[in-house]
Amino acid sequence: MRSRLVGFILIIQSILFLTHAFLYETWVFFWVPATSGISALRVAFFLLSISFVVASVLSFRFYNPFARLFYTLSAAWLGIGSFCVWSSCSCWVLYLILRIGGIEANRRDLALFFLPLAVLASAYGIANAACTRVRQIAVTLPNLPASWRGRTAALVTDMHLGPVRGVRFSRRIAALVTRLNPGVVFISGDLYDGTGADLKRLAEPWSRVSPPFGVYFVTGNHEEFTDRSRYLDAVGGAGIRVLNNEKIVLDGLQLIGVHDRESADSAGFRAILERANLDRNCASVLLVHTPHRLAIPETEGISLQLSGHTHGGQFWPYTWITSRIYGKFVYGLQRFGNLQVYTSYGAGTWGPPMRVGTRPEIVLIRLE
Repeated sequence: MRSRLVGFILIIQSILFLTHAFLYETWVFFWVPATSGISALRVAFFLLSISFVVASVLSFRFYNPFARLFYTLSAAWLGIGSFCVWSSCSCWVLYLILRIGGIEANRRDLALFFLPLAVLASAYGIANAACTRVRQIAVTLPNLPASWRGRTAALVTDMHLGPVRGVRFSRRIAALVTRLNPGVVFISGDLYDGTGADLKRLAEPWSRVSPPFGVYFVTGNHEEFTDRSRYLDAVGGAGIRVLNNEKIVLDGLQLIGVHDRESADSAGFRAILERANLDRNCASVLLVHTPHRLAIPETEGISLQLSGHTHGGQFWPYTWITSRIYGKFVYGLQRFGNLQVYTSYGAGTWGPPMRVGTRPEIVLIRLE
């Protein structure tokens, strides 16, 4: 496990070195005169290239204002730098096209046109990610108990509480959910970012969320980075019911929760659903973090699966990459045979605190 982690860090850091070298060469070619400030600029880009990996390592050991600020700034730069890469590519492409066409291009004019676009996109992305919306949908479930018709359920996923989104964010989302007045609340994983944090304090605002049929939680992949029991203890301490790969019945509605680690194993996932002994003549809801292995819950007769994890990719080109991985199940209400699946964009962000082309959301589901 340790060797795989080190290998992953080295791959990520190598990619960051290469992208920052590209940004440095672009900046020198299109903006900075060859005789001024090159050494200082090279050092600046080198420090930026290692900032996110260093901040990430520190965030697993420390949870203090300095560590949180360093992580937040480095994560924001990771997103800004991504947009800068595409702006830089656009500079080079247009410059080469003009040169091939025999047109003398002013390098600074190209930089002045494309690079501010990266800044604007980043600013919009940060503002957009900070504004959580409520999405309301209606889901018709066969064999839904009459007592549940017209009732609402709130789906909250991927808050990623930690260095970037702290206790104030937790309070804000909990208060928003309370104002929606749902009958039940489902939290389908990644409540935490998986880094070092005051877990109990981050979960405490949820102790004041008290819908008639309770609040329920399953882990996401970020709660599986280390020993998940400490996350489960903090969640349970806030009065949230942890569904440990089990089924319960809420006023006739079957609710099953499967943790992310177990859902990643096809045989284990199927065994958990088989042990749940579902009544196929009664509607059922499955909480599972990732919208994968859909054939298993569909075969076992699940009516509705509620997931998150994808974030929709947060911003381009990761939106495109994520949609290639998860297809139509990357976001929204979709159907897989007799199984309905809702995948949420999530309320928070991972890494860069920005969203372009996606939006943070809480989902209010009206059952019909």
